[in-house]
Amino acid sequence: MKKIKRFLVLILCLMMLLPVIAMRAAAADLDEILNYTITVDVNEDATLHMVYHIDWKVLDSTSEGPLEWVKIGVPNSHYSSMEGRSDAVRRISGMNENGETYARIDLDRAYYAGEVAQIEFELTQDYMYQVDMMTEGETVYRLTPGWFDDIRVDEMTIRWNADKVLSHDPDSLVEGGYCTWTKPLSKGEKYRVTVTYPNDAFGFDTSKEILSGTERSSDGSGSGDGFYAFLGMLFVLTPIVLAIALPILHFKNSANLTGGRKKITRTKVEYYPVCQGCGAARPEGANNCAYCGRSFIKSEEVVEEKDIPPEEKELRRKNTNGLYRYSHDPNTYIRVNVINVPAPRTHSSSRSSGSSRSSSCFHSSCACACACACAGGGRAGCTTKDFYNTDLKLRQLELKKK
Repeated sequence: MKKIKRFLVLILCLMMLLPVIAMRAAAADLDEILNYTITVDVNEDATLHMVYHIDWKVLDSTSEGPLEWVKIGVPNSHYSSMEGRSDAVRRISGMNENGETYARIDLDRAYYAGEVAQIEFELTQDYMYQVDMMTEGETVYRLTPGWFDDIRVDEMTIRWNADKVLSHDPDSLVEGGYCTWTKPLSKGEKYRVTVTYPNDAFGFDTSKEILSGTERSSDGSGSGDGFYAFLGMLFVLTPIVLAIALPILHFKNSANLTGGRKKITRTKVEYYPVCQGCGAARPEGANNCAYCGRSFIKSEEVVEEKDIPPEEKELRRKNTNGLYRYSHDPNTYIRVNVINVPAPRTHSSSRSSGSSRSSSCFHSSCACACACACAGGGRAGCTTKDFYNTDLKLRQLELKKK
């Protein structure tokens, strides 16, 4: 009876939370990421020199105030030389929150609706590879950039120096000596890239490799507290997750959505030839205006292969990631996005990656471990997220001061 009562209390709490969750989902967006670019160069000691550039547009500065600081997920706590590179970055520092690692960036001023903060910073990142992970004689890097749970990203670009690269996944364009992946991200969406080198390409150190299924803290040891916290969370949430997931899985199986090796999505994208905000001409390959930040995209529509005109037979054959121009229209393209879909399992168990470090380590079916499972980025400020856990709003202090 006690267990039944506890279960009923849990269900009641969830029912009380559902309206709050629904209201949050229906709320208007506060921000928009116009451009999110990460440029990666491998140093001789196998560390990564990473440059982040984010054009962060404020859509609403009334509901929760202007944008004053942000946190961006970085791969792990083994970083150095974290520095700001743009005027918008007044101060930058590393921070750990709930076992995740972030770059906390205090902006040069408050940004209001319609304004764009151009955030750029760099760091040197270690503990990002595994030697002989899939093939003997080859070392693999895996990177999942920090994602944004509540903000859509108009264009995310990963640029990885192509020098000495043996292979990479997914397929990419090679532009200016860099393997380049570009795609938009919906809220909470993640994107992973894998890059492989011969073992003698750089100074790989096996004491720094990320071992499959191993949790590393900042000193290289396992994080027991995080593990036990994960077990507790798993115990509480498993019944709820199963209740939600089983009908969805049943639908997917009945609709035969899990079969096949690749899922190809084709999106027809039409661009304005000039910016509708300031009139600047659209440079080749640009999604947003470099002067005012406005999107050049006129329309986007997911299409099937059969919807592509017969005269564009070359476009119909495209089955690798990339943006391909219509031959008869200089302002219209087909964006191809390829996702590897695992074959259906014959038994009932399954694994999936999670957004938290512990769940990513203990539920990943690959050997990427924690280093490539970045924490999610997001808008945050003392006035709205209570960074210091005081339950006291900044507006109250301002009124008291007056």
